[in-house]
Amino acid sequence: MRDLTELDGVRDLLAAVLEALDIPYPATVGDRETHDRILNDRVVQAKIALRSALEEHPLGIEWTTQYLREQLAELPPTGYQHYAAKGAGAGR
Repeated sequence: MRDLTELDGVRDLLAAVLEALDIPYPATVGDRETHDRILNDRVVQAKIALRSALEEHPLGIEWTTQYLREQLAELPPTGYQHYAAKGAGAGR
């Protein structure tokens, strides 16, 4: 069985990947372009992290997870009206 610390690291990486992909849906057709651009940029970062974790000589799960989270912080899901926030006026 693998070390529990390693499994926790994998779980943290998977949580970060989910965070990258699970952004609010756009509230309007007009907001779709911004949403799709942000989502695409976040998908690219998630793919880079997964590839890094699966390499023969990875940088380490913890480092990869931290790097992904730093990249996601630079790509917040803002600038468009979110579906859940349509009535509240949030998301812009």
